[in-house]
Amino acid sequence: MKLSVYLPFIILFLHVAPARAQTYAVKKISANVMQITGRGDNKAWSKATLITDFSFPWESDNAPGTSFSALWDGEWLYCLYQVKDDSVITIVNKNNKLEVGACDRVEIFMMRDSTMLPYYYCLEMDATARVLDYRASYYRKMDYGWNWPTGQFKIKTAAVKDGYTVEIAISIQTLRELGLLQNKRLRAGLFRAERKSLKEGTAGIHWISWVKPNSVKPDFHIPSAFGVLVLE
Repeated sequence: MKLSVYLPFIILFLHVAPARAQTYAVKKISANVMQITGRGDNKAWSKATLITDFSFPWESDNAPGTSFSALWDGEWLYCLYQVKDDSVITIVNKNNKLEVGACDRVEIFMMRDSTMLPYYYCLEMDATARVLDYRASYYRKMDYGWNWPTGQFKIKTAAVKDGYTVEIAISIQTLRELGLLQNKRLRAGLFRAERKSLKEGTAGIHWISWVKPNSVKPDFHIPSAFGVLVLE
């Protein structure tokens, strides 16, 4: 049988069956210790492991500095992004949440399993604490009308000299109810969208990721873009 017959199945396998996922250990802290400020200045953050090996998966240049840390206390999962950016671009017209998709931002995607069905969940966050929250189904069937459950997500941000920080808290209860947290394991993609200038438009966005996806073109909406956060 010709290779062309098998080719669609080979492509599907590459997207749905990634190599062994990268993992990150989320250390546990005592309850009522963490208060998010947007600056990442709580002493508890010193206990977290720092991820700094973010890269441009589809470009040869070195990516600007990005770091990620996470902690949990039994009730909340805390995440901290620290971003180096000498030209933070935030677009506000109607202040619709979809405008976040045209801004400099950090992102966390979460899925139940590698089928990405019935839904996976996305949080895209700009430097002013606006959130583009939505759910989607494989492949790239977005539901922008969906919102993260009220009161189950917190965010604060801060501008710093060489960029910005984003500090969030995600309800453990909601992660469980959505089927995302299984045996203290959360399949998560950690990303960043970097805009160099307004003139380039959204076509000029440069994509940064913790994990290098198995795709020849920019795409974070595939299973191989995800790693695993393991709650200790």
